[in-house]
Amino acid sequence: MKNVKNISHRDIVYINDRLSCEELLHLLGILYVFCVLYKVTAMTVILKNSWNLCSFRNNFNKIARPISEQLIRSCHASNKDTVLVEKLGAVTTIGINRPEKRNCINIETAERLVEAIESFENDDESFVGVLYGKGGNFCSGYDLEELSSVNDAITVREIIARGAQKGLGPMGPTRKIFRKPVIASISGYAVAGGFELALACDLRIMEETAIMGVFNRRFGVPLVDGGTVRLPSMIGLSRAMDLILTGRAVTAKEALEWGLANRYVAIGTGLGQAVNMARSLAKFPQKCLLADRASAYTFAMSPDTSFLEETTAAVENLDVLQFFKNIL
Repeated sequence: MKNVKNISHRDIVYINDRLSCEELLHLLGILYVFCVLYKVTAMTVILKNSWNLCSFRNNFNKIARPISEQLIRSCHASNKDTVLVEKLGAVTTIGINRPEKRNCINIETAERLVEAIESFENDDESFVGVLYGKGGNFCSGYDLEELSSVNDAITVREIIARGAQKGLGPMGPTRKIFRKPVIASISGYAVAGGFELALACDLRIMEETAIMGVFNRRFGVPLVDGGTVRLPSMIGLSRAMDLILTGRAVTAKEALEWGLANRYVAIGTGLGQAVNMARSLAKFPQKCLLADRASAYTFAMSPDTSFLEETTAAVENLDVLQFFKNIL
């Protein structure tokens, strides 16, 4: 029999006559949970012997329901993963899942994000990725509370310098160019490191109430996830300096006018529109698309040297540890 997670409403589930009544109830309880969690509205279950249905009904609540409740609790617990990945045909969606923290990134989340991106890049059946944030915000940057709990400034520097040679930044896979197109679906805040994470994507779809900005300016935190490299390349040096030096908020409308956003959409529709765009890109011949994309990036940036210089400057001028301790 299939693993329960691989069963769909199109399957016919056969149950043989060697199962005890308790085993049958256990199995049907699992199938019930599957239908609830995966919204399966119809499934054919064929019992290959004659059970006493009255006895079955009497025993179902006693045995199957506790099993179902336990499995539901277990499945809901798995939804607490800080990064959620889902495949939709040739499209992979990657969701940052820390809504209670406005999806700010800590060490664990950064590592999960790297794993998700690498898995997407290595999947031959997935052509386009969509990066989004759960709960109304894209990403509000790095978790300052976690950073403030670090007692040693050297350790903070290690967090910033972590994985620089591998194209990794504090926010995750930000110091490299993704091997496949990734679209950012931006709602709520995409600020500080979250802004840099959005800039790492090929395209950005912003909901009308979304906000971008170098909000880390007010905390004395440097741009260390590619912001100083990508911003001038995208919008020109003068406009990049406006955002980098002032740390002001940028609305979705202004972001579209400046070229930071590629689409401006109604609130609540960003993820759906990003997935639709991803599906349209996935229909094109991929070899040609990837070749042109690589050529465009080569012309626009010299990322290896630039990312290294950004990291070096950030580590050498890091003086924010005591500041974090004072404000948090």
